[in-house]
Amino acid sequence: MATFQLEFVSPEKLLLSRPVEMALLPAADGQMGVLPGHAPMIVALRGGVISVREGGVETESLFVPGGFAEITPTRVTVLADEATPVAQLSRNEAEQRITAAEKVLAELNAEGATPEKREAAMARVLAARAMLAAAQSA
Repeated sequence: MATFQLEFVSPEKLLLSRPVEMALLPAADGQMGVLPGHAPMIVALRGGVISVREGGVETESLFVPGGFAEITPTRVTVLADEATPVAQLSRNEAEQRITAAEKVLAELNAEGATPEKREAAMARVLAARAMLAAAQSA
């Protein structure tokens, strides 16, 4: 089966770099499957799980709270501030993130913050909720 190079980069290090058959990405507009030969594009990622398929089976599942992916016909580069294997997610940590993010959002709403700030805060709430959902499914 044809493959493409998948690279997963965080600010600290290169987390993953290997040929894969398929990657499922949590794109901002919805779940997105990438196969070899995909049209070039750059997509924003929302909080969710990136799944990697090799040899016809899922070999890796990583939670990201957001980021970007650059897609070319032969390579996908994922840029994210953090990535956690789904098996290592903590429900307690996810619940704490939800509480903290909802508090910040409420404060921004109360003080009449700009729509951009409120939107960024809402994205953090949604990412924390996605983290909890991923932790519960693991």
